[in-house]
This record gives sequence, structure tokens and C-alpha cells, in this order.
Amino acid sequence: MTSTTTEQLRARVAELFPQLRTDLENLVRIPSVSAFPENAAELDHSAAAVADLLRAAGMPEVETVTATNATGEVSRPAVIARRPAPAGAPTVLLYAHHDVQPPGSPAAWASDPFEPTERDGRLYGRGAADDKAGIIAHLGALRALGEDLGVGVTVFIEGEEEVGSPVFADFLRAHADKLAAEVIVVADSTNWTIGTPALTTSLRGLVDCEVEVRVLDHALHSGMYGGPILDAVTLASRLIATFHDEHGDVAVSGLAGSAQADVDYPEADLRRDAGVVEGYELAGTAPLAARLWRQPALSIIGFDATSVARASNTLAPAARFKVSLRVAPGQRPEEAEHALHEHIRAHAPFGAQVTITAGERGQSFDGAGESEATAAARWALAEAWGSAAVDIGVGGSIPFIADLTEVFPQATVLVTGVEDPDSRAHSENESVHLGELEKAVLAEALLLARLAGAS
Repeated sequence: MTSTTTEQLRARVAELFPQLRTDLENLVRIPSVSAFPENAAELDHSAAAVADLLRAAGMPEVETVTATNATGEVSRPAVIARRPAPAGAPTVLLYAHHDVQPPGSPAAWASDPFEPTERDGRLYGRGAADDKAGIIAHLGALRALGEDLGVGVTVFIEGEEEVGSPVFADFLRAHADKLAAEVIVVADSTNWTIGTPALTTSLRGLVDCEVEVRVLDHALHSGMYGGPILDAVTLASRLIATFHDEHGDVAVSGLAGSAQADVDYPEADLRRDAGVVEGYELAGTAPLAARLWRQPALSIIGFDATSVARASNTLAPAARFKVSLRVAPGQRPEEAEHALHEHIRAHAPFGAQVTITAGERGQSFDGAGESEATAAARWALAEAWGSAAVDIGVGGSIPFIADLTEVFPQATVLVTGVEDPDSRAHSENESVHLGELEKAVLAEALLLARLAGAS
């Protein structure tokens, strides 16, 4: 490829960035919420907009495609764009997703979630960070390198990540010949801080289930029968209380975890980033980063019982709650699910009837290690930010990464960040820091150049 210096690429990205920002704003205006079945036309609109951008960026093969899983479910539209590799050069797969979360409460937004708005150097809007900024990182790198792109590139922008990518594994197998690559760059994670880039080298897996606790076949007068009969809400609460020990560590036997982490996460930073109320004592005993990234976490994310507004002097016959278990990297979700279900059955309070309905499973990711591509990514991040990259874990789950490693076992998967601790992905007032996004574009351009053999 033509010799291009870091500073030349930096200047090129700076020149391109105003248009990239405009492109991001246009994408944010499309309410591509994949969770709403009635939103299919907006997902089609979003996929078409992404395809048009990739064609304009010089990708010679661009198509919008779907796949079908074993149950007959058809995926939301995805875009695949390809540029074949020059002789002897590797192919790099660039992943992001164009679907977004529902906006949540409109009243909690400081501005319209689908009208991008800049405040203090951040662009606010649903999908501005997660993950339409990832699309812009890929697009910007392609534009910056232009004809100097010395590797093969496949851009894969899917449309159902925010609903768990239910057809993802089937999609990969159906289109494996088009998606195969030596290096996979996933632009759907976060950086350590503003000013410090990161590679995400571990992700927790996911298991969830619904639990019903039943003590009666019908409601009873609490005065007539209260005492020997405990209501189902109390019994469900006693069961929930067994999930953690007195220190707040998960107390489910059979769950794996590690107390090791590559960086120190100051408690003051977590309290600030998460908005922890004054006086609350953080749960758990391992180093803070390990608690967030490399140990299991168990949360009750839903509870069905009589509301306070509708309360009467009645013993509730049944109560239902939903458990979300984040699984430590390296442990298979099937093993963790078995441990969780066994714990629930063993701790049924006072012999109450407990019914478990299994839910979603997601594989963890443990990508720590060294490779030529990993070294190139760390160099590119450091060049773009002027600060050494750190390896981080993420407590959340991106199950499709395990699918990528299973279908393409020889590929190196690099999970990179377009977000930062203030991005509030999935929450109201989601945003991307525009200065950090420009650095992400530059870092990806530098990475592709280095993988092409540039010195």
C-alpha cells in the first residue's frame, strides 16, 4: 500500500469528521428499534441508509440480507459489504449493529431521543453511542484510507443485537463464505475513560429465568389465616435473600469466578459513574474490577405482586420474579443455569411450590492473550489517543462474540470501544463524545493500515 503517516491520517480524519458527524445524525434520526415488531419498516429504512453509506465509501459489493433459524424465525435486515483482499493480504471483518434500544421515558430525556443534539461536546440521541457510532468508526476508517486500503474488508452491520441476536449463529453459518476473515473488529464496547482507550478482553455470559413461588390455590383473608400461613411475597423474598451472603457475594454453589483483574477501578470512580447514593456500601469482597468483570452477578430484574395502590388485607397466593445471572468468563451458561436452578429448588422456603421457567442463555468471552492483530490494535489505539491502551473486562454480555469465535475459530476477535463511562447506553440521554469518536475513527484506520503491512 502507499506509505501514509499517522499525522497524514490524523489530518485526513479531521477533514472527514464533519461529514461523518452529519451521517451519524442522519442515522440517529431513524428510530430503528428492533424490539418493536411494528417497527419493521424503520429497520428496513435503517439498513438501506447504512448500505447507501457503504456504497458511497467505495465498497464494490453491498447487499441487505437475512437468515432463518431452525424455528423459522427470520432475522432483521443486516448489511454485508465486501472488498476483496489484494493478493497475500488478510481480510478484516468490521462489525457493528444498526438497531437500537427503545427510547424509554420521553420525560427523562433532555432532548428528543431521535433528534440528535449536541451539548458540551457530546452528541445525544438513541443509538448515538450504541451502536451507530460503531458504524461511523468503520465508515470513517474506509473513507480515510480510500485507495490506500491494503487489506480485504467485509463490513457486517446487523439489525437485531438489541434483542439478543436470536438468529445470529444461523446467520453466520448461512453467510460464512462472505463473512470469513482473519481478524474481526467489533465496535460495540467502551473505553476506560475519556482520554484512555481500551480493548475489551472479557465479557460475562448470561442466564435468566422466571420463578413462581406458590403457597395457596387462592387468596385468603390475612386476619383469618395470617400467622401459620405466610404470604407468597414474603416467601419469595426469603428465597431471593439466599442468593447473596452477608458480604453481598453471590452465594450460589457451582458458579465460577476470579479475583484477578488487569486494572484498578477506584471506588470513587464507580460511585460517580454509576450514580451511587451516599451511604450505600458496595457489595462483595474481591477487587472492584474483578467484581464487575470476572465474577458472577445476580440481580432480580422483575417482580410481580399486588401493587401498593391495590393492596388489601389479603394473603397473596403466588408471587413471581425474574432472575438475571451474569456468568463469569470461561464458565458455560448451561453449567451456571444448572447451579442456579438447583439452588432455587434447594432453598424453597417452608416447602412452598417453586416453578422455574428457563430463559435466555448467552456465552461469555475470554479473549485475553497476545497476537499480531492484538499488538497492532494496541499500537493503533495508543497512536490515536496519545495514551496507552488498557485491557478491560465488561460486566455485560455480548453473546454473539462467542458465536463469532465458534464459527470462525482461527480469527482474532478485537472488541473495541466507541462508548465511554458517560455514554449511558440503553438509558435515557444516551450520548457519544464527539472527540472520542474521532479518535476511534483514526484508531481503526491506523489498525487497518498496520494489518496491511504499513510501518
